[in-house]
Amino acid sequence: MAQQTDSIHISLKTRAKKPSRIPEIKANIQPYRPLYMSINGGSMFNSYSATTKNTIVAAKDKLLTIVKIYPNPVEDQLNIILSIGKDGTQTTIKIIDLLGNEVVTLANERLNSGEQIKTFAIPSRLNAGIYFLRVVAGAESQVKRISVL
Repeated sequence: MAQQTDSIHISLKTRAKKPSRIPEIKANIQPYRPLYMSINGGSMFNSYSATTKNTIVAAKDKLLTIVKIYPNPVEDQLNIILSIGKDGTQTTIKIIDLLGNEVVTLANERLNSGEQIKTFAIPSRLNAGIYFLRVVAGAESQVKRISVL
């Protein structure tokens, strides 16, 4: 039998590009505008506001706003900046593990209105890992994730 040689024919043709159409978005989308506001003498930053009047009213009605938790991950000391909306609000700050068990109560006290900066030493019995920080002020609560080194 005679062997035939394999031959492959490749043809590269350039296609004429069609002019691209940029789609038009027809929607009533308001541009991003950060909202700076002041509550009870303290300053606070609200990241996005579509309607400024509703946001300001909602922020004044809030009893508790956690502004910042730092450093995160935390090694030995945790700083919390929170804003309280009413004088004499009973505030509890607890560290909770991933299963929801209370590990440490950092604070249980009445706080005045305005922006508060709290500093806590992390107990040495706390193992490295992921925890949650639950801040309860009156009937409102907020939970934030923290990492302990």
